Parts: sequence; structure tokens; C-alpha cells
Amino acid sequence: MEPPADPRLGWGLPAFGQLPREAGLDELVARVVAPNAGMMSLDGTNTYVIRGAGEVAVVDPGPPNPEHLARVRRAIGDAACRWILVTHHHVDHAEAALPWARQLEATVCAARPDVAGPVGRALADGDEVALAGTSVTVVATPGHTSDHLAFRLESGAVLTGDHILGRGTSVVTHPEGDLLAYLESLRRVLDLGPSALYPGHGPELSDDPNAVIEYYLAHRLFREQQILAVLRNGRSDVRTIVAGVYADVDPALHPFAEQSTRAALEKMRVEGAVVLDRHDVVALA
Repeated sequence: MEPPADPRLGWGLPAFGQLPREAGLDELVARVVAPNAGMMSLDGTNTYVIRGAGEVAVVDPGPPNPEHLARVRRAIGDAACRWILVTHHHVDHAEAALPWARQLEATVCAARPDVAGPVGRALADGDEVALAGTSVTVVATPGHTSDHLAFRLESGAVLTGDHILGRGTSVVTHPEGDLLAYLESLRRVLDLGPSALYPGHGPELSDDPNAVIEYYLAHRLFREQQILAVLRNGRSDVRTIVAGVYADVDPALHPFAEQSTRAALEKMRVEGAVVLDRHDVVALA
């Protein structure tokens, strides 16, 4: 089995660690990268500033780091910060939302009321968040987490959080994540025909956004085929499956790969392809 080709490899994207800390992406959007680079956060959390006429929305403030806040304030300039939008509850995206809202006199908007806070706004699919001169449309994209949202701009660009990353592929955690929901969410964003993808980690994707989404879908199918290939040789425990499927991946990442594998196995179980016993052993159905 040949793995699907990642179209981003030929795009000349910035190398890991070379993503500019501050950048204007288009007329409405600036990106400020938080100083929390790591194995799962890649270059760091991308915080976006969406500009309206005299007011802005800040998306995914990330960690409550003073240096990061100072850079975001610089991107905001003389405008008023009206909203802080959160794609999902993970701390590398949401931790600074409430403290920044108090400092910037903004309202937090998120799918989960506990993330939005007692005076925040709970968002649902199809909601619009208004800014003077423009608006942001909420697109529910569950899968990475059940509360995951994307934000579509009037330009057609979509801020994707952890649903689609600038590098590599997203982890669908188990049991929090849901691979069936994730695949449906990918198809939904594909149907939007985005002009660009602005991910929660890694560089912006504007050369051919649809090709990236199609690669994500093909990658998940490829992983399922690899799992089935292992199981055709007989029953196996989950960690042995991970060791075989992710043999070319840094072993330090195997615990995260195990989460995605468990999410894939749950999808395959629901579809009737595999069975899991109480000893965590998997077999073909």
C-alpha cells in the first residue's frame, strides 16, 4: 500500500521553526504565533486577529503569556477588541480566553458554555459573529473534540483550529474524539470550497486548500487499510497495531498515534469491520 501524497510538500512552506511570529495573511487577518512550540503544538498556537472597521475579533488566544499578549495587542492596534473566539476547549487554544477578555474588555465566544464563561456567548453551527463591516460564520467541525468549531470569513478563508493543521495531520483522540464525526466535518469544510485554510498550528494553506482536505480524507482511509492489513495476519492488541502501522514515526509520538488508532478502531467497530474484546485485543469481524 502506497500512502497518499501530501500536496503541501511541494508548496515551499516555511520550515518548522521558521514560521514568522507575526504576519498579515490578507486584508482582514493577521496571525501571531504563541511561544508554545512543541511536539503537538508544532510552531506554536496560531492566534488570529480578524479586523473589522475599528474593532477586531481575536481567535484562539492560546496560553496566557505576557509576551504573546503584547504581540497580539500590537496586531490589534487602535481598534477595540469586541470578541475572543475559541475553536475548542484544549488549553493551548483556550487557556487565555477569559483572562484576556477581562483585560481587553471583550466577550468570549465558544461552543462550550464553561469555555465562554458566565458572561460569554455560546456558539452553534450557523451562528454569525458580527464585526463592523464584516462577519464571521460559525461552522461546527466536531471530531478532534466534540466542541470543535471552525470560523468562515466573508473572503472564503476558513480558520480551522486543530481540525486541519498546517503541517502533518490532526490527532483524533479517544474517547474524546470521534473519527466518524471528524470525516464528516472534513467533507463539510471541503463543500465550503475554502479560498484558504488558516490552521491552529503551522503555516497558512492557500495554494490548493481542497487538495489538503482530500489528502486528510485519503490519509484516514490509508490508516484504516493498514490496520486491516495487520489484522489479516491474526488478532492483535492495540499497541502492536500501533507499532506496525506507525513504524516510520518517532516512537515518542506513538502514545498520540495510539489515540488516533483507537478512534479508528471504534469507527471500524461501529461499522462492523472489527471486534474488540475486554482484554483490548482486536480481530476482524
